[in-house]
Amino acid sequence: MTWSIDVSPFFSWTVIAILAVPAVLLALALLAARMRGAVVRSLALVALVLALLNPVVLREERDPLKSVVAVVVDRSQSQTIGERTAQTDAAVEEIRRNLAAFPQFEVRTIEARSAGEGDATTALFGALRDGLRDVSPARVGGAIMVTDGQVHDIPENAAALGFDAPVHALVTGRPNEFDRRLDLVTSPRFALVDQPQTLTFRVVEEGEGASTNPVEVQVFLNGDLVERRNAVPGQDTNVQITLPRAGKNIVELSAAREAREITPVNNRAIAVIDGIRENLRVLLVSGEPHAGERTWRNLLKSDAAVDLVHFTILRPPEKQDGTPINELSLIAFPTRELFVEKIEDFDLIIFDRYQRRGVLPTLYYDYIAQYVQNGGAMLIASGPEYAGPDSVANSPLSAILPALPTGEVDQRAFRPVLSELGRKHPVTRDLPGAGATPPDWSPWFRSIDVGETRGETVMTGPDGKPLLVLDRADEGRVALLLSDQGWLWSRGFEGGGPHVPLFRRLAHWLMKEPQLEEESLDAEALGTDLTVTRHTIGDDPGPATVVTPSGRALQLPLTQGAAGEWRGTLNADELGLYQVANGDLRALANVGPVNPREYREAISTTQKLQPIADATRGSTRRLAEATGDVSVPRIVPVSGRADADGRDWIGLKTTEESVLRGVDRTPLFGGFLGLAVLLLALSATWYREGR
Repeated sequence: MTWSIDVSPFFSWTVIAILAVPAVLLALALLAARMRGAVVRSLALVALVLALLNPVVLREERDPLKSVVAVVVDRSQSQTIGERTAQTDAAVEEIRRNLAAFPQFEVRTIEARSAGEGDATTALFGALRDGLRDVSPARVGGAIMVTDGQVHDIPENAAALGFDAPVHALVTGRPNEFDRRLDLVTSPRFALVDQPQTLTFRVVEEGEGASTNPVEVQVFLNGDLVERRNAVPGQDTNVQITLPRAGKNIVELSAAREAREITPVNNRAIAVIDGIRENLRVLLVSGEPHAGERTWRNLLKSDAAVDLVHFTILRPPEKQDGTPINELSLIAFPTRELFVEKIEDFDLIIFDRYQRRGVLPTLYYDYIAQYVQNGGAMLIASGPEYAGPDSVANSPLSAILPALPTGEVDQRAFRPVLSELGRKHPVTRDLPGAGATPPDWSPWFRSIDVGETRGETVMTGPDGKPLLVLDRADEGRVALLLSDQGWLWSRGFEGGGPHVPLFRRLAHWLMKEPQLEEESLDAEALGTDLTVTRHTIGDDPGPATVVTPSGRALQLPLTQGAAGEWRGTLNADELGLYQVANGDLRALANVGPVNPREYREAISTTQKLQPIADATRGSTRRLAEATGDVSVPRIVPVSGRADADGRDWIGLKTTEESVLRGVDRTPLFGGFLGLAVLLLALSATWYREGR
């Protein structure tokens, strides 16, 4: 309960001033003239003015407010190292028990986890600010932070906190820690496939026992070990890598583990490099002109990533019409240059309705077969010539062809249909119109009969005969299209068909684009979820094995989605590189920022928080010394700006804030009391005048 005096004037301050000024002047005049009764008359005038001001006595009923104490618990990933989690839990429980003995404190427990878009950080002061957003600064009694000391949002000064109360830090870990980490200094974001690239890394040793002895570093590319290097701690070391494929490539550097290290997690550094292919070189050789001759040319020329070399055999050797060579607008077919000297420069060779007409010597077909077996790619877009005596099947190419002709040509109209395997194969899977029965695309009118096939038949023609066959020939790939009617789709005949996606996927499959592999495993981080996708043309591939950054192995069930696709999602509660395996396939995915700051600074420290603690009259101290026993200081309430740091205790500020419950108002000049005072003053005036 508090007492105070206030005024509640009956008139405006202007009216009161108009009345009070003459009264004051009259009183001064009376006192200056030393007239009898001047003092009494002056007091009477004062009483009248006070009556107009209407003074009141206020009696306030107030309840004291509690001081709000924030217990900020660091739950970032660096707090999972060693005994830190156990130390944190024990300290928080003891702090809560100690604070429960003080009813003047309201305790708020705030848990802070790793945060940040560009780099995972420990933001304890941001969490503190959010937790006290609804609290008046005068009510804040202080903050106790249980952390390893690696805090990344420490304010520059105490004023930035927004309150005047002590901040205490209880640091987990031990004072004699040692850690080795691997930092990636420079790495390219993009790189050309099959071109050497340079990465620079540095091994760093910190804490007790740090040395400059060489450390072995292993270099992994997409999960495969490619090199071992010795690196001197503190010095930059270069390593060269060559990307084997387009798309995402993960380079992982791993330093040898030291037995005294507090964690091996930061012994690894990751670089994610997007591989870019130089323009793919395609050699297209067409036979005699036909209706669909320009289909392949137009498709390949429309792709900016393809460099096309196209030859059409307009004048075979047996065609002799007597026209002089210098009058023909033709060039001689550079067979030796293309098929001997520069054949390895091409990523794909296409024979479009080509037949043996003496243009290529028989030996050159053998060169082409060897080119494919050594890793090249070939597409045979066949027409009636493939079934005739001059077919390329009657050459050394027969060793790599997935099907040989029977000599028959089927002239019936049919709609190409995806085989059961074709519905799962990445070349033909999800082709527009394939889901309808029959497929929603125009018919073709000719197909070539073949005998027994090798490889994968993904499209069929009349009576289920093979139409598109894909096969591997040692290190290379071969595709055989047993019809020359694809141009009907490109011309929009009866609505056309998906010639662009089909032929483009076919070309890229032949050139070994990773996203078109029949058997593939992919892992992708989407926020805190790790999505695993398994593509297969077989049956259920079974669960995937996921190895977390800390080394835990988890089994992730995969459920079937679209045809040939199996998926599973794992909630990723750790930052870093996840390894996924299914059968012989492996995939890597990084969750969160690459090489997060959380692990780059792993040794516990009291130095970072010491300045802000000193500025707020707080303290920093370790929870455990070298023995590992946790010791939590006593808590003592302090008032005002008293020192809040003792040898075995920490202080928290008590507030003087209160909440108003009610107010009683008693006018001094109200009722009979005020009337009696005024009458007494006036009576005394007349009494003095009468003497």
